[in-house]
Amino acid sequence: MKGRIAVGFMSLLLVLYLVLMGWRAVLFIQSGEPVGIIIGLALLVLPIIGFWALLREILFGIRSERLVHLLEAEGGLPVDDLPRRPSGRPYREAADAEFPQYQAEAEAEPDNWRAWLRLGFAYDASGDRKRARRSIRTAIALERAPH
Repeated sequence: MKGRIAVGFMSLLLVLYLVLMGWRAVLFIQSGEPVGIIIGLALLVLPIIGFWALLREILFGIRSERLVHLLEAEGGLPVDDLPRRPSGRPYREAADAEFPQYQAEAEAEPDNWRAWLRLGFAYDASGDRKRARRSIRTAIALERAPH
């Protein structure tokens, strides 16, 4: 629940910033000066990109959380018994030792969203957030695809 509150708060702050940035862009455009208009148009691009990125991340969170709940209901979540650092992150060596099993599962069943989601968890435990997100996005796409 704390995570959702933090996401909501940070999203609210970002939206406030983007609205203020958009308003400043309008003021530059209304100045009538060629340089002001160019700056204003450039500033309008930033809020559009910001809103798009925020929406994309929120949708990623909602969709991935839904898949985690589905997998949990099926009893398919991997057992999380890795030894952990004081920070709560697993020791990379222990996570890396378990990784090949999840990679082999995803390679054996490339159309199975459950295997890709578990692979995403394994990547995350090993500290590779970029590949973890990519694997989870693959799981989301596979689950959403018509069967």
